[in-house]
Amino acid sequence: MSESTATSGGTVKAFAIRLNETVRTQLDIIAQLNDRTVTDEIRLAIEAWIEKTRSDPFVREQAEAVRSQIEREASAKRAAIAAIFPDEKKQVETKKTSARSSSTNAQPAGK
Repeated sequence: MSESTATSGGTVKAFAIRLNETVRTQLDIIAQLNDRTVTDEIRLAIEAWIEKTRSDPFVREQAEAVRSQIEREASAKRAAIAAIFPDEKKQVETKKTSARSSSTNAQPAGK
């Protein structure tokens, strides 16, 4: 089940999980003791886990490897598109160069 709701903090998506009865009962008690909802307890636990994971050196290393792989794949795809449409890249670059030249050569009004 996936449902989205827009809030002032961004889009919130519903996420269903299955818990065994023992864990669910413990979670209910913890939420009650902390005067929070079960949803808030789950959200806080997930946010804490994400924060812990951010500081894990192994995870950081893995993220860098994934980032490098994404860059290699993106580069290969850009090259493939350039091979398919070689003139379009030149046209875009020419337009950008022309726009820059026009803006730098523009004289202020009244001179």
